[in-house]
Amino acid sequence: MNSERHTAAIDSAARSDSAELSRKPSARKIVQQNFSGTVVSSLRTFGRAVGMARDSVTGAASDVARGRFQWQEMLTQAWRLVTVTAFPAILMAIPFGVIVSVQVGNLIHNLGADSLLGATGGLGVIKQGAPMATGFLLGGAGAAAIAADLGARTIREEIDALRTMGISPVHRLVIPRMVAMLLVAPLLNILVIFVGVIAGYLVAIGGQGVTPGSYWATFGSFTTAADVWVSLLKALIFGFLVVIIACQRGVEAKGGPRGVADAVNAAVVLSVVSIVTVNLAMTQVTAMFLPTRLA
Repeated sequence: MNSERHTAAIDSAARSDSAELSRKPSARKIVQQNFSGTVVSSLRTFGRAVGMARDSVTGAASDVARGRFQWQEMLTQAWRLVTVTAFPAILMAIPFGVIVSVQVGNLIHNLGADSLLGATGGLGVIKQGAPMATGFLLGGAGAAAIAADLGARTIREEIDALRTMGISPVHRLVIPRMVAMLLVAPLLNILVIFVGVIAGYLVAIGGQGVTPGSYWATFGSFTTAADVWVSLLKALIFGFLVVIIACQRGVEAKGGPRGVADAVNAAVVLSVVSIVTVNLAMTQVTAMFLPTRLA
């Protein structure tokens, strides 16, 4: 009798354990749920960013047309961006121009075409180096400053206070920062081009044995105005992406100081990833429709 009861208890415990195991989700199901949740959340975030970009562009046009644009705030934010990006831009442009001249110069020297160093160095800086350096600087220092500022305002409930008073945070805070970024981005790109080309020129004539005349002759022969305009267009697009991402992450910050830090981190990472992706696409398009040719 006791043995039968013991056997029945064991069978009941086994059945309860098997039922409990069957109710537990499998590892595959957990991964699928987490992946689908992440994808849905990313799409929603992307949709909100697109909506903010649309509202910012249309709102900027309407504010300028009605004379309600925040000019003083825009100039203040532009100066703040200049102070955090100008000097690092010079420090980044010098080694980039030197590296291009040294690496490309060694290859060209082996091919016996030292006079083409001006063309290759100039095109490398103008087409890729300057817009990428501009985007990374704006995506690093600029995005961090904007996301930290707006994130702190959100945590202090200043954004909610603006909405309560009937003031749109997009018109009051986002649009001036967007216009400031679009103003600073091409200027920073021009600064990087100038410093990078001069640094490459000094290395070419000082360490590569290239004459100044041949350097500038090939530089002018292969570099066209279209290359400079494409570089400026890239800088504008990168700046627009950076400011929208930074503003969106800052306005949606939550969770106290930790939330502000997370917003800054997300703004920088997403800005850099967006810049690299867009630059790849634009490089392919410009290579197809604007190939390198003699000026």
